[in-house]
Amino acid sequence: MPKKLPRTFYAREDTLLVARELIGMHLVHDDGGSRSVGRIVETEAYMGPEDLAAHSARGRTQRTEVMFGPPGHAYVYFIYGFWNCMNIVTARKGVPHAVLLRALEPVEGITDKTWGPGLLCRAMRIDRTLNGADLCSERLWLERPADPVPRVHIGRGPRIGVDYAGAWAKRPWRFFDSTSPYVSTASARLRRGRSDPSTRAERAE
Repeated sequence: MPKKLPRTFYAREDTLLVARELIGMHLVHDDGGSRSVGRIVETEAYMGPEDLAAHSARGRTQRTEVMFGPPGHAYVYFIYGFWNCMNIVTARKGVPHAVLLRALEPVEGITDKTWGPGLLCRAMRIDRTLNGADLCSERLWLERPADPVPRVHIGRGPRIGVDYAGAWAKRPWRFFDSTSPYVSTASARLRRGRSDPSTRAERAE
């Protein structure tokens, strides 16, 4: 049976390690009427307030308050007047670190595109009503997949869309499953095979 991730998973001081180990975990949203499950294939770490790419670099505000709170909670924000994006709060209370979920591979109850943080939230029905949600609850949580666990081939690179952060934009704080066609930067050739069952079976071996 899948095991829900405990708060100690998120509470570690090494947010880069959390971002890396989230690859391959399952994100589950159960609103009591429907259930969606996706396998995490791409993340980005943000470690403010020093990290100029992090929202918390601007200080403690009403928007970023959740980031300064206890670990293991969802930080959901709204951008471009259209998209919701979900982060996972890490480290200890008072340290505004978080991991952005950038892409999921559908597992259950997902029919929409999931490659990109906004598409991911739309497909999983995640919006700002879940900002501050406890990820150790029964509504929104993360879990280890049941055995056999598919092999994960970790890739690493700079974060996307944070050129304004200067040298911080070059930090290799984005992690992804390099074999997954659902990663936001996957090639068209790799993505074309996403619905081929034989391709998915090969990646699981």
